[in-house]
Amino acid sequence: MAGPESVRTCQTHGVEIYDALEAEEQQLAAVLAGLTTAQWDAPAACAGWSMADVLLHLAQCEEAVVATLQGDALDWSALGDSVESAMDSYVAAERSGGPAVLARWEGARRAALAAFRAADQRARFAWVTNTLRPASLATTRLAEHWAHALDIAGPLGIDYPDTDRLRHILWLAHATLPYAFGVAGEDAPSVRIEAVAPAGEVWVFGAEDAEAVVRGSAGELARIGARRLDPGGSSVTTSGQRGGEVLARLRNFAV
Repeated sequence: MAGPESVRTCQTHGVEIYDALEAEEQQLAAVLAGLTTAQWDAPAACAGWSMADVLLHLAQCEEAVVATLQGDALDWSALGDSVESAMDSYVAAERSGGPAVLARWEGARRAALAAFRAADQRARFAWVTNTLRPASLATTRLAEHWAHALDIAGPLGIDYPDTDRLRHILWLAHATLPYAFGVAGEDAPSVRIEAVAPAGEVWVFGAEDAEAVVRGSAGELARIGARRLDPGGSSVTTSGQRGGEVLARLRNFAV
């Protein structure tokens, strides 16, 4: 690991998350701008979805963000028996061609960013199965845009470099561990995550005397939390009796 001068203890992500979310969306937009019709229609890494379907899902969720922040949260349960089935049903009902979906997403993401910045930052808003403050909700949107960008760029062989915005995603992964363990009917151990940033800095989440410690590159840890990388196929290491459980529960989403 790097020396103390390069270690940063991460306690909060702050409202700068909105700038980070916008930057992540812009990085994805640069990838999408050059897609051909064949590429839009090609299978994404999400089973059963095309590239256009993935972006449609993101557009629908950004529209839902706007509605949520305006006090009119979408009833996801009306769309399916689970969050996953609801998302599938929503996409299936509104499928369209790539260019039309791109225009819809551009409008939706810009409206959501404006709504985030205008929202009462202390208020909690209903989102799927939780209530979240705007900054936390924006962090989930950053995490989802990043993960789905991988689902698009990877199969197309397009480079999608990791950035320091992964810090926000790992903050979310660490913050949601108690909830993730609770969903499984288990008590969460105290956890410390030590993540090596793309530039080499070490980001630290959690106390020094935590029961379980997880160490690895930010990119691998974020991919494990997004269910895009099997922990066994990574170079991530753990210490403490429950380190393996932490990796199994790590998630970059709040539902």
